[in-house]
Amino acid sequence: MNAVVTPIGNRPLTLPKGLGFLFGAVAAFTLAYTFTPLSFLTVVYLWCLLALARLGSGRRAFYFGLAVGLLCYSFQLSCFYTIFGWAAVALWLVLAFWIGLFVALARLCWLNLKPIWAALLIPFLWTGLEYFRSELYYLRFSWLNVGYAFSHSPLLPAFPWLGMYGVGFLAMGAAVLASQPFLRPRSQNGKPRESGWAAKNTEDREPLVAETRWKQAAILGLILAPAATMVLAFRSSEADQKPGTVSAKSVRVAGVQLEFPTDAQVIAALDELLTAEPEAELLVLSEYTFDGPVPERVQAWCREHRRYLIVGGKDPAPKANFYDTAFVIGPSGEIAFRQVKSVPIQFFADGLPAPDQKLWDSPWGKIGLCICYDLSYTRVTDRLIRLGAQALIVPTMDVVDWGRREHELHACVAPIRAAEYGIPIFRLASSGVSQCVDRSGRVRAWAKFPGQEEMIGARLALAGPGTLPLDRWLAPFATGVTVLFIVWRLARHRFWSAPSE
Repeated sequence: MNAVVTPIGNRPLTLPKGLGFLFGAVAAFTLAYTFTPLSFLTVVYLWCLLALARLGSGRRAFYFGLAVGLLCYSFQLSCFYTIFGWAAVALWLVLAFWIGLFVALARLCWLNLKPIWAALLIPFLWTGLEYFRSELYYLRFSWLNVGYAFSHSPLLPAFPWLGMYGVGFLAMGAAVLASQPFLRPRSQNGKPRESGWAAKNTEDREPLVAETRWKQAAILGLILAPAATMVLAFRSSEADQKPGTVSAKSVRVAGVQLEFPTDAQVIAALDELLTAEPEAELLVLSEYTFDGPVPERVQAWCREHRRYLIVGGKDPAPKANFYDTAFVIGPSGEIAFRQVKSVPIQFFADGLPAPDQKLWDSPWGKIGLCICYDLSYTRVTDRLIRLGAQALIVPTMDVVDWGRREHELHACVAPIRAAEYGIPIFRLASSGVSQCVDRSGRVRAWAKFPGQEEMIGARLALAGPGTLPLDRWLAPFATGVTVLFIVWRLARHRFWSAPSE
């Protein structure tokens, strides 16, 4: 009988060890997303996924990866059950599918490619799958990506040049380098040999150690060379941005958290907000503050108090539909600008998608309006940056019944976006967590969950315009590489099964 070749020769990972790596991955992921100082454990999580690629068959590798994803996502996204009931299980499985697919693909890399090429390809596969599931298909959902685990960490200064997908790429590269058993040298017939440190005699050990270290150094260099180039480019761009070239304009912004208020409650809350923040020039309320257009009495309030107001409501659309819209009411009481939500939430009555995106040419500079979930999609926010946005304001509806964890996860997005683009973000949520984030990604002010009628005020210093990180070309490229690899394996009819010796 032919022996089955695995990524470590004829010794596949045993079931008990596989279960150990499975629960190790879940523990590392949970700790990284729960405690900011432990965000580095995302590398341990990825390393455990690579270890599961050593299982004896592709199907087993896929199912173990699927189990990791299901355990991680069902715990973090328990709000899905609150919102969708038992249908949440299907959504958790959809998210977990991408983890299982990655583990199966990583196994195929080690089986069919030379170790150094497999090690170089795997970070592209990880990045390609993360980008596809986050941005490109109908059930796209970017939360719980590796990059978001660093939303409150000291590594935020890396995001202007790496971006969230670039951070995931380098984290996987580090996990690959830590997976030394996969880099063991091979003999002339292609079979894995004992690693340099396990060689039986000194004469074999020294050249094998040298070969293994050479491969690790080569992989490290090829992964870090683009990063070093991006660091130099980033420092150069920072040197070019002298204080005179950055907009010195700023605006005092204030908001109050209200969930499904009446018109009278809105007026009362605005009066209290203006009393608490008399210097505020721009006021913000949440998405869906109104179940229709902005009422005339609210426009009259803006006219009386000579204030700008950004507030969420509904604009009528054909066939009894609507557009989920952020309205800008000027000091004259007239609608000065409006922006429709670009990506309505799947399975919700969330209106029609925006026909276009534009910037509000405000008295303080060019401001982009992102409505709630739109901030989670780089392909939506990138368009605003390309148009020249100097700041983003984000009216958000996070229902209090969805729970604290949902609000905390949603609050991971704004710091990452601000750091990536180098512009400030003011995000006003219906029941928390509202945030004012500066251009470096640091949260300067916030209103907590559940915080009904809690207020937030801060000075928004318009920077910019913003710039895009370099992972905006890396991630689509990685997706193309991933598709080509899958097509190649399917063409060889060996997607699940291992080749025989």
